[in-house]
Amino acid sequence: MPKLVLFCHSLRSDWNHGNAHFLRGILAEWGRRGFSAAAWEPSDAWSARNLAAEHGETALDAWREAYPDLPVTVYDPATLDLDQALDGAALVIVHEWSAPDLVARIAAHRRASGRYLLLFHDTHHRMATDPEAIARFDLDGFDGVLAFGEVLSEAYRRRFWGRQVFTWHEAADLSVFRPIPEIPRARDLVWIGNWGDEERTTELSEFLVEPVRELGLSARVYGVRYPPDGRAALAAAGIDYAGYLPNFRAPQAFAAARATVHVPRRPYAAALPGIPTIRVFEALACGIPLVSAPWHDFEHLFSPGDDFLVARDGEAARGHLDALRADPAFAASLASRGRATVEARHSCAHRIDELLAICRALGHDFGAPTKLAAAQ
Repeated sequence: MPKLVLFCHSLRSDWNHGNAHFLRGILAEWGRRGFSAAAWEPSDAWSARNLAAEHGETALDAWREAYPDLPVTVYDPATLDLDQALDGAALVIVHEWSAPDLVARIAAHRRASGRYLLLFHDTHHRMATDPEAIARFDLDGFDGVLAFGEVLSEAYRRRFWGRQVFTWHEAADLSVFRPIPEIPRARDLVWIGNWGDEERTTELSEFLVEPVRELGLSARVYGVRYPPDGRAALAAAGIDYAGYLPNFRAPQAFAAARATVHVPRRPYAAALPGIPTIRVFEALACGIPLVSAPWHDFEHLFSPGDDFLVARDGEAARGHLDALRADPAFAASLASRGRATVEARHSCAHRIDELLAICRALGHDFGAPTKLAAAQ
């Protein structure tokens, strides 16, 4: 039974930490295959510290509501015993939001032991926007890179690797992200997302705040790190700001609204075209009509216009949201197509099948793909 060992910033906290979403789903799906797993996160994780400071230590256990069985160990970086942590590992994945010294230690351990397959997992824009930050990682000893979009894979191939880079998109865990039709639609629109370190302030105004204000929509926003002027802009548009929302409770928030929007951060839309980020997968999995600010789906993950609507500017966003409000049948059809695409191509089950295929390409056969993805 192959054992997966995952090193990441945090699984307990998703406070301004979207990487926890996909990693939780992947670890859970690995377990559903009958495989064993272990996850390690540092005791000084920034996201966990902020979540506990804002909502108390008990908030760090709330995620067990959705993932009661995921094996997570919180470790002291100063005393971590890698021989113990990696004992019995067949596959080791180190996420990009890990400390460079930890990455170097694991790389050295792999070079010395030679037993397990070691992969570096990147779901951020730094390779494109700040490549010197990635250059600090010692990837000598890693067997390959998992990059969450083809444009990021190409950046790794040019700078570091060559053929040992694999595109591995994020996806939705369909055991958590699903429609909940019994929840009544209490408002016109919901948006779930963090402020974004000024990476999308203008875009949030154009594609979210102003269309809501001009159409007089009832709307709610969830997220963290909103500055006073950001909260004031929401209030002026009549938007209810509800603060932090644990990601595993997003399906309930989507179910209570008639539509949502996707506003990618500028570095993703500009430097990493083709990467939608995980919010799109999760929203569509929940069966809510989605209006997206522009991003170029050149990898053909979805069918823009059929799975969701694309707004070239704020005026188009306003028109799409108005059309969805005026035509519930059209909205329901759009949501159904988006959900069907995620079910067919973009679940965590599909990504585990892809991961197993990558492992086989690197000479490690951990098992056959499931019928779910093999049939696609």
